[in-house]
Amino acid sequence: MIRVLVVDDEALIRTGFEHILDAADGIEVVGAVSGGQALRTARETRPDVVLLDIRMPDVDGLTVLGDLRRLPEPPVVAMLTTFDMDEYVETALRSGAAGFLLKDTDPEELPLAVRSLASGGTVLSAKVTRTVVEGYLSAGAQEHPPDVLRRLSDRERDVLVLVAEGLSNADIATRLHLSTGTVKDHVSAILTKLEVSGRVQAALFAQRAGLLTRGSP
Repeated sequence: MIRVLVVDDEALIRTGFEHILDAADGIEVVGAVSGGQALRTARETRPDVVLLDIRMPDVDGLTVLGDLRRLPEPPVVAMLTTFDMDEYVETALRSGAAGFLLKDTDPEELPLAVRSLASGGTVLSAKVTRTVVEGYLSAGAQEHPPDVLRRLSDRERDVLVLVAEGLSNADIATRLHLSTGTVKDHVSAILTKLEVSGRVQAALFAQRAGLLTRGSP
């Protein structure tokens, strides 16, 4: 059972997400709260996945993200926004968010996104524009020179490419005939060596470094 916490300042959004996710197999919403209650509720319920509004009047979503990431067993966090070019997206990704979703995400896609997040995948809304991604790539173009790739073993490069294609740890394990635990170890090593805080940043690094073939997801 995947335990999900929904954090949003709008009760209508919280209720809608809660109903959609509770109706999905294998998913349980353990809390649907405003930003000010997020950290305390996360400590009490220990969710696997948090869907967190990036803009809230009572507390900044990025501040909550940082607090959640510092928990002893931090949940996977995806940011929620009503904008496909929110100026805070880059900061959220750099702060360790596993992706972000628009609040008008198709109800059928929401459980799929949660399952992907829970299994170690990354989620970027289909409506995220190329401008957002290219802007992030351009901004970080000098942060990771090509020789950083030399820090990775051949197997770690293989794992990095599959991370960049959006595969979960379980899917990568199947593809490379490894155990899930071994894949987790490789991903942890990759994040450390690339000096990034999350899988999305690692995926964007892979694109900057030219590791993805034309047409890759």
